[in-house]
Amino acid sequence: MKMTGNTILITGGGSGIGRGLAEAFHKLGNKVIIAGRRKQVLDETVAANPGIASSILNIEDAASIGSFAQRLTADFPALNVVVHNAGIMRPENLTQSTDVADAEATITTNLLGPIRLTAALLPHLLKQPHATIMTVSSGLAFIPMALTPTYNATKAAIHSYSQALRYQLKSTGVEVIELVPPYVQTELMGSAQAADPRAMPLKDYLAETIEILKTQPNATEILVERVKPLRFAEQNGQEKYNAFFQQFNDATMAPH
Repeated sequence: MKMTGNTILITGGGSGIGRGLAEAFHKLGNKVIIAGRRKQVLDETVAANPGIASSILNIEDAASIGSFAQRLTADFPALNVVVHNAGIMRPENLTQSTDVADAEATITTNLLGPIRLTAALLPHLLKQPHATIMTVSSGLAFIPMALTPTYNATKAAIHSYSQALRYQLKSTGVEVIELVPPYVQTELMGSAQAADPRAMPLKDYLAETIEILKTQPNATEILVERVKPLRFAEQNGQEKYNAFFQQFNDATMAPH
């Protein structure tokens, strides 16, 4: 991925990792458009970063994604990068509730959203001299956190989808890059996460990610050091993987 001169759409770009990436790419000399459901956070980001544009997008609404893509490519014909950052993460107690509303919302936002938006934008991206589709999975795609079963499943699916999409696009000018964040200090699961000392500081995650993008132009997975124990856990064999999974989830559930 070239690091400057792009026109970049970032979903979920008004907060957390999405806002951080938007500001970083903006400073590098790219035209950045952030999209999301919450107008207030989009407006706050634009106000703090003159030159960034914004657009309302409800990634859960399948019917609106096509019209959003048409409007976006008409307004920004040079669009050549999409970052599928929008996502939700909700705890689920599978033994105490039969309500699957949170699971359905998570699948719609985290998995169907990127699939639908990719489908809507791909004809346009294929016309560009060089384009990038950047998906966002998670370390939890590789070591599931028992507290968030559907979130883990959607991120594992995004990893698989990214691999398949990359293969199908290998003879085109569209590359597929997968960001694999660890546990980062954002408000993905509420304000407590943003201050959790166990989480990677957001500024550190962004700095390391941008450095990898700059120095490893052929990388297909963007892996900061903090996420590598999760990403490569299975390489240690089944027994060690099972022990790591148990230890990881015991630590997650422990009071702190």
